[in-house]
Amino acid sequence: MKKALVSGGAGFIGSHLCTRLINEGNRVICLDNFFTGSKDNIKHLIGHPCFELVEHDVVNPYCADVDEIYNLACPASPIHYQYDAIKTAKTAVFGTFNMLGLAKKNNARMLQASTSEVYGDPISHPQQESDWGNVNPIGYRSCYDEGKRCAETLCMDYYRQHRVKIKIVRIFNTYGPHMLPDDGRVISNFVVQALQNKDITIYGDGKQTRSFQYVDDLIEAMVRMMATGDDFTGPVNIGNPREFSMLELAQLVLKLTASKSKIVYQPLPYDDPRQRRPDITLAKEKLDWKPTVRLEEGLIEVINYFKQILSK
Repeated sequence: MKKALVSGGAGFIGSHLCTRLINEGNRVICLDNFFTGSKDNIKHLIGHPCFELVEHDVVNPYCADVDEIYNLACPASPIHYQYDAIKTAKTAVFGTFNMLGLAKKNNARMLQASTSEVYGDPISHPQQESDWGNVNPIGYRSCYDEGKRCAETLCMDYYRQHRVKIKIVRIFNTYGPHMLPDDGRVISNFVVQALQNKDITIYGDGKQTRSFQYVDDLIEAMVRMMATGDDFTGPVNIGNPREFSMLELAQLVLKLTASKSKIVYQPLPYDDPRQRRPDITLAKEKLDWKPTVRLEEGLIEVINYFKQILSK
């Protein structure tokens, strides 16, 4: 039995990870300050003898005896990370610094949840781990983009300087149950608008593309990454290489919800990337991993989840 700490464990992705780790017989400390996380996401785990919920902000140091750390704490949607940009940067940088210190103290492995946003508006397509990124350091998205880039720097410096066992995954667009209905991400936006028969809002001309992976596929990759040898740090792209335009996504949501919503267009947000698709060659080679859930299958799960949420 391993003891794992999941920072941001009550969030969208963190709650699925906590469930997976508990189901596999591990002890889990779920650390969250509930800025975007929710106790509803992990209520089925509360009371489990191997699960501990701790309300804590990773900007402040935390001490515990652990074998593994999954550092997921940081708001990830533009609405939330731009709400308090300074706080977002502090969470990404100081939070990672504190978790690295805990990993060093315990000789524990640490998986850093990085993001495809480190590539910015990509120059090459699809994005490979060797790409250095094309990021605006002074824009509205910079608190998150540059915060996550700095977090990767800290991880690699702790690996080189202190031999901390580091694992970095760059997460591409992920969706699934436990998403917040008002998080501003495209899938939650489209599904909620369609279920309420409101206009579906596409920003820009609808030709910009994204690749969407279901949360179960991501969790599988994270667990496999944590289990790799100590000398393999990543970073590794984790995402679905199937690419969809925003217009294609909106039309699929309309079809699956049988909604009466109409599609409307608004200006593209500042610094919004035009393309985003991962090259997952490294994930296939090192993790023997590739996504298995098709977009239509995953969307049905999300639609059913939001139907329950909106009916409350």
